[in-house]
Amino acid sequence: MSDTEKLSPIRKYEGVIILHPDTTDEDQKAFFKKNKGVLDTFKGTIHSLDTWGKRKLANPIGKLTRGVYFHTTFEAEGDVIKELERTMRINDRVLRFKHTRLDDRTSVAKYLEQFKGALEETMKREKEREEKFKARKAAAAARRQAPARG
Repeated sequence: MSDTEKLSPIRKYEGVIILHPDTTDEDQKAFFKKNKGVLDTFKGTIHSLDTWGKRKLANPIGKLTRGVYFHTTFEAEGDVIKELERTMRINDRVLRFKHTRLDDRTSVAKYLEQFKGALEETMKREKEREEKFKARKAAAAARRQAPARG
């Protein structure tokens, strides 16, 4: 190994990527295949890649209000983030992306287990909130109709 080559430790990361809502399945596969190639050059491995599907954006991006969400966890050398983000910036199908370094003391499997548990809890609360909203809306509609009949 020459002096110019540096040993970069393998780090754990997660990423959330939002693609344009009109991105085809083939384009998505090509995008992630390219990212896997980048990871391979930095001695990386992908642990999970979850598709969250087409969802409403919290804030519009341009005139878009929806995007296709993906969540991924991977391990690679530290310089991989710079290259991944460079390729994502030049890809016009990528609306937003965020990479976060995970704690080295926690295994990726344990992190994913905790993460999925938190997601399930959030979905449960969201569903309860939605049911309460529907019940309030139905009660308000019933109150509006009750005086009209009398």
